[in-house]
Amino acid sequence: MMRSQTPFSRLPALLALVLVFVVSLAAPSLAASIGQQFRAWLESDLWPAAKTNGVSRQTFDAAFDGVSPNLKLPDLVLPGQKPTTPKAQHQAEFRSPAVYFAENTVRGVTAGGRSRAGKHRQTLAAIEKRYGVPAGIILAIWGRESAFGRAKIPHDAFEVLGTKAFLSTRKDMFRVEVLSALVMAERGRISPRAMKSSWAGALGQPQFLPSSYLKHAADGDGDGRIDIWSSEADTLASIASYLRNHGWVTGRDWGFEVTVPDGVSCALEGPDRGRNISDWAAMGIERVGGRPFPDHEARGVGYLMMPAGRHGPAFIVTPNFYVLKEYNESDVYALFVGHAADRISYGDKGFSGSWGKVGGLDRSDISAMQRGLERLGHDVGGADGLAGFKTRRSIGKWQENNGLKPTCFPDAALVRALR
Repeated sequence: MMRSQTPFSRLPALLALVLVFVVSLAAPSLAASIGQQFRAWLESDLWPAAKTNGVSRQTFDAAFDGVSPNLKLPDLVLPGQKPTTPKAQHQAEFRSPAVYFAENTVRGVTAGGRSRAGKHRQTLAAIEKRYGVPAGIILAIWGRESAFGRAKIPHDAFEVLGTKAFLSTRKDMFRVEVLSALVMAERGRISPRAMKSSWAGALGQPQFLPSSYLKHAADGDGDGRIDIWSSEADTLASIASYLRNHGWVTGRDWGFEVTVPDGVSCALEGPDRGRNISDWAAMGIERVGGRPFPDHEARGVGYLMMPAGRHGPAFIVTPNFYVLKEYNESDVYALFVGHAADRISYGDKGFSGSWGKVGGLDRSDISAMQRGLERLGHDVGGADGLAGFKTRRSIGKWQENNGLKPTCFPDAALVRALR
């Protein structure tokens, strides 16, 4: 027989309702408190620094007029909290490579790049002559960053940069960026409210952070202004200027897809383990399709790069690959740009190798695995939850040391064994 419900049996449900009510009341209060702290920080901390950088009071007040912290942005540490590794990965470049290289995404960039290569032929030729960066590379970055200027960039830059300089896990970095944005406004490059950004604070069609704009933005159309928001020529020149200033080597490729024999360890990966490409070839690493490496490339230094370990395509990359990583600190981003540039310039052909079923782990899981490797003396490049080359090759070395076939990529079994 079913018992009648007593007041005590309803207690958990009542407590839950009370908790929801209390949290709903507390949220506006917390936001108001943080808003007051933000305003105090602007006045006592950021304004003196801005003034030292030549920013007028008028510009500063206009930039932050009506601006309050955006607590929905990722990677924030609220007052009284401690930083933690986020469970979710907000940045596409650090998710599964198979998703990042979805054919419809790649074709959107390559088709758009080819159509714009003709439209901007003269401009691109002049930019390549000036900066030494191939047109395909410039177009691939433009397409990836902002869909050739068509992507929506909805955020108020001062809201994003101000919030992150006040509350993010990388306050020092964003402090530099918000001060640079104020300098941009002071110099009349763009009005504060028109300065729209991504959720990470990147501006315009090339998605420059403000400090990059001040250092690398270039006038591509000769009108004496640098407008990366509406001028396509300025956007193209600015991308090329950025790469040249970061060390682009004219005349060298970005890299080549290769086959890596089982006898060559995937733990040899990394920009600190370079050797002449001819030496990699002598180890049995071959360019896909059987073509030899160009003579001038064979004599130059190259690096093994396996972004999914043994679960995906492998590459021998040149120093220019790591220049592309200066634009976005991600192996798959640099690979996407190089691959798309090849398809823009030479025809729409995909990778020979395929991406395995990798990904699906939370950043917090990978971070726990990284800490386990660190305890064993491995250099994983920091327990940040991102499987960079130091983490991948540390996994490979651990697998070799434990009699396992090295894959050089995290999976659930590794997380369980190492956390």
